[in-house]
Amino acid sequence: MKLALFDLDHTLIPIDSDHAWGEFTTRIGWTDADEFKRRNDAFYEQYKAGTLDIAEYIRFTTDPIRRQGAGKSVEAHTRFMREVIAPAITPQARALVESHRKAGDQLVVVTATNEFVTRPIAHSFGIDELIAVNLARGPGGWINGEIAGTPSFREGKVTRVAEWLRARGLGFGDVEITFYSDSRNDLPLLEKAQHPVATNPDDTLRAVATERGWRILELFPSS
Repeated sequence: MKLALFDLDHTLIPIDSDHAWGEFTTRIGWTDADEFKRRNDAFYEQYKAGTLDIAEYIRFTTDPIRRQGAGKSVEAHTRFMREVIAPAITPQARALVESHRKAGDQLVVVTATNEFVTRPIAHSFGIDELIAVNLARGPGGWINGEIAGTPSFREGKVTRVAEWLRARGLGFGDVEITFYSDSRNDLPLLEKAQHPVATNPDDTLRAVATERGWRILELFPSS
């Protein structure tokens, strides 16, 4: 099996979907603008630096939807897709995905952003297989702010892809993987791929890719 794995934020889309969702929920009045922006920006800087506490971040980022409940949250996300995500998806990104689809590759989005934010985005690319941070549910069946299972972050992406493969009776030795990512945080999974592609890479990943002779793809030249 040939797998085309795609990180999402700053890889397939030129924005961070979790950060953008946080800004969106502030814009629609769900959070205090100044406090939320301060904390959201601080977490984003930690992510870029490779120091993010993913459990703490998930509790923070899911707080608005926990308080608003399922109905309002899903309705708001539909608006978020229309106003923020759809305008950010470029023809180049769609063409990249379609090139792998036409080649018969299995397409999977593998992201450190939570499933609530990212599943509709993956679907907008026509990708049904999503490996994201799974969210635990409380007694009422709605998100409780905790992570279910291993978070798909840094080394956790390798674990989660291995679980995805094992559920299909496969291992890493049974597949040929192309993995696209922009982030130093994804080096563990990039190193497992036969075809790692540093896509719009951060400075650290660019240096590693250059040293190791990995392909560098500038999907968003302006980013």
